[in-house]
Amino acid sequence: MNSVNASLSQNISIVRPQYFFIIGLSGKPNSSYFYIFLFLIYFITMIANSIVILLITLERSLHSPKYIGVFNLALADIGETNALIPNMMKTFLFDSQYISYNACLANMFFVFFFSSLQSVTLVVLAYDRFIAICLPLRYHVIVNNTTMFLVFPAIWAFNSSLVALMVSLITRISFCESTVIQSYFCDHGPVYRLACNDYNINKSVGFVITSSFLIAPMIIIFLSYLSIFLALSKITTWERRLKALKTCVSHLLLVGIYFFPICFTYLAQLLLSLTPNARVISTSLAYVVPPMLNPIIYVLNTAEIKNLLRKMLSNKSASIRENISK
Repeated sequence: MNSVNASLSQNISIVRPQYFFIIGLSGKPNSSYFYIFLFLIYFITMIANSIVILLITLERSLHSPKYIGVFNLALADIGETNALIPNMMKTFLFDSQYISYNACLANMFFVFFFSSLQSVTLVVLAYDRFIAICLPLRYHVIVNNTTMFLVFPAIWAFNSSLVALMVSLITRISFCESTVIQSYFCDHGPVYRLACNDYNINKSVGFVITSSFLIAPMIIIFLSYLSIFLALSKITTWERRLKALKTCVSHLLLVGIYFFPICFTYLAQLLLSLTPNARVISTSLAYVVPPMLNPIIYVLNTAEIKNLLRKMLSNKSASIRENISK
């Protein structure tokens, strides 16, 4: 009974603000140009990823495990971009920097959820390349469409549960003093550090999230490619090695584009103590640039998609010439 009363008194004592204030870039007179630049990135990201999703959906030859992974990555890119940039436009271009408590938690959930999907999808694509090169004779048994249709719903469920736990724990802390978030969205770290009561559990769960969706994926991908390079070293001819390695180029570029900027930002924050403005610029670019580049890289480095686009464009131009001749 005493424990119940203690729990009730703790819940009653929790102070939740009606609004948070997102500071974004402060003291920069021309900061609106940066947000307009981000909106241009948003425009390109939405078009490029929508084209990739449309191509994979309509073209039966792309209904394969690899492209199911690419399809999921494009969905995550669109989701994260929509969670970040439109809200930034509303907040900073239209001078609406106040965000309600519940809207802040929703924004936090969707940003981290879709970012985590990108990370785990890159792990699945690394696994696809690992099996294709190291166990080529068993590839179609181990990696097939059925496997992917089971794996990705499980990933969505796992990621959403873990991120939802992280966000729900914010409701345990009180905000007695400042409600100014030193970021460009409802970022988990800057939010829980505003608490006036104990936030150690929030800090611990934040570390678990970072480990699960940043550190662990990098280690798994590194080990996958270490095995791939060892397998390639056993191939006798350079031509066959290069041909096998070429199938990994697109994925390696995606891995570098996603993980390097985020890791650089985290390390810079720990080692150099970035100013709030430098942190906003570096983290925002680390979040929004990879979703724009991912579909471009796949279009430019994947023969199937390039050939499909050439075929579609040639058919379209032939149809236009035929109509003109009539």
